[in-house]
Amino acid sequence: MSAESGPVIFIDDDEDVLRAATQMLKLASFSPSVFGSAEAALARIDGNFDGPVVSDIRMPGLNGLQLFERVKAIDPEIPVVLITGHADVELAVAAIKDGAYDFISKPYANDRLLVTLHRASEKRRLVLENRRLRDAVVRSAGDIPLIGEAPTMIRLRETLRQIADTDVDVLVEGETGTGKEVVADLLHRWSRRRTKPFVALNCGALPESVIDSELFGHEAGAFTGAQRRRTGRIEHSNGGTLFLDEIESMPPALQVKLLRVLETRQITPLGTNETRSIDLRVVSATKADLGDPAARGDFREDLYFRLNVVTLRIPPLRERREDIPMLFGHFLERASKRFSRPVPDISAGVRDRLVSHNWPGNVRELVHFADRVALGLERLGTPIASGRKEQAVSSLPLSEKVSLYEATVIRDALQECGGDVRRTIEVLGVPRKTFYDKLKRHGIDTADYRKTAIG
Repeated sequence: MSAESGPVIFIDDDEDVLRAATQMLKLASFSPSVFGSAEAALARIDGNFDGPVVSDIRMPGLNGLQLFERVKAIDPEIPVVLITGHADVELAVAAIKDGAYDFISKPYANDRLLVTLHRASEKRRLVLENRRLRDAVVRSAGDIPLIGEAPTMIRLRETLRQIADTDVDVLVEGETGTGKEVVADLLHRWSRRRTKPFVALNCGALPESVIDSELFGHEAGAFTGAQRRRTGRIEHSNGGTLFLDEIESMPPALQVKLLRVLETRQITPLGTNETRSIDLRVVSATKADLGDPAARGDFREDLYFRLNVVTLRIPPLRERREDIPMLFGHFLERASKRFSRPVPDISAGVRDRLVSHNWPGNVRELVHFADRVALGLERLGTPIASGRKEQAVSSLPLSEKVSLYEATVIRDALQECGGDVRRTIEVLGVPRKTFYDKLKRHGIDTADYRKTAIG
């Protein structure tokens, strides 16, 4: 519990009771506002009040039950705790059924009241956080691809709009899962090239023997097995945008060819001497700091400088924590629609995880967490174990249960092996191709677990 437990409004027409309540609440780290009448207290209560209201039932003028009705009209989710004498217990019980948070009979123990107020304060905080989260999602609906109000994200969006309609090549830097392809896609969609192809290639996902043909294409008969002409990704992106992800993984021999393409805007496919002019913008992305010679490794310095006309850095989530609730709200709403489930309110445990977790997998990890919350597979931030017979799991179709169990086993194995793919495959006892097929099906990124292991 934080040092400050939050505000409380306390109402009683007895000055001695108010003095004692003020001392008690301050000692318990609450911030009390005390009033001798319900009318005076109502002037301080609106829909943004972020604490509970405590009131004696029997007071001159507006009594506690009438106060409760007025507060309920302002915001029915403000917790109201009624202090009642023995003769008013039935009235208090009726008020509970009508939405009052709790009632406490006189004489009451301070500990009993404080426990109730701590629970009520926590409930009110969660209610307001859920409202802010939903409002933030609505406000960001027109700019969903790059949600965030952190200064770094505002500057990033402004820069994207400034350079989107230029032909300048762009280098995007960012950790795994930060949204580098989203940035590249926005540069394309916000430019005059948007009617032409957006072509993406992950340089780290293809073997060296294939990437040459993928990028530059080939003519029929260029090599054994080349039965027909193939248009390469570069030529296919003519008039549009070519996105090269994990550019740092490009083999050195291909770096030379790419550098020439960037300098001449021409290609010569394998198997022909014909030179073809192309009009494209190149957006490349990297996890490494290519400006650092030690991190650059065998990546060509001249290619780095050619790509680095404009560099955009996407901050990791840990550097813009204020954006996490807004992002989570968007992903939770999207996941709930996809799974045909109502959007759940966030629990205290989920909220604590959003605040305290370091999110090494960044936005991608947050998306997966939102998926699990939407499915009811998170309780106080802890995933439901595969053997527990929770209602959220038991209500799913068999195919979904099997899929969730399989995904949990794979994630547990990756966690145990620190993201080491070879060891994970040995632990699971599955063929490599099967393993990668399952990673793709469940949206699991091994890099998330390697980063977690490193810390």
